[in-house]
Amino acid sequence: MTGIINYPVFLMTGILLNLIPGADTMYIIGRSVAQGRKAGIYSVLGIITGSLVHTLLVAFGLSLVLTKSLVLFNAIKIAGVLYLVYLGVRMLLDKSGLTPAAAQAQLNLKKVFVQGMLTSLTNPKVALFFVAFLPQFIDSNASGPLPFLILGLTFSLTGLVWCLGIAFFASVFTQKLRENERIGNLLNKITGVIFIGMGLKLLQTKAPQ
Repeated sequence: MTGIINYPVFLMTGILLNLIPGADTMYIIGRSVAQGRKAGIYSVLGIITGSLVHTLLVAFGLSLVLTKSLVLFNAIKIAGVLYLVYLGVRMLLDKSGLTPAAAQAQLNLKKVFVQGMLTSLTNPKVALFFVAFLPQFIDSNASGPLPFLILGLTFSLTGLVWCLGIAFFASVFTQKLRENERIGNLLNKITGVIFIGMGLKLLQTKAPQ
């Protein structure tokens, strides 16, 4: 494949990396458990869209700016932290009184998608991962963005399949729990705690030296 070296190795490594639970996985599980399969699927689509945007940024060299600017790195990190904590606090303070079934009916899937995408885009660790990982499988003599785009798309597609599986099983196994109003509301609160925890963990991310 033009400009790409060891593509089968990249494919296997990418699959294995996607299997490792991370912030994206926790976000998807949280949405799926608290709000059901549709919310889980749309959160996956949002996360993968963010991954594709990161691919474009790396392909055209824009992500390198992040590795060289401490101010930009910290600004994106703080934005991500505040956003995750905001989502978590909203879920903790939710006093709508809706039953899980009513909450499902009022679920704003567009908002879930956008929130998933923003969760990915405001995580500088994801950008740094693409900057560090993709170039290892690109010929040093290659030019242009195409090799980056192919590798990024491959990684995102394998991630899409895995994350959709996570969303499906997490929502199916907790469906009966969500049908119970008290337990459904508790799952919502637990998800809020997970989001806050993700934000606090992101706060510990250090800029590359």
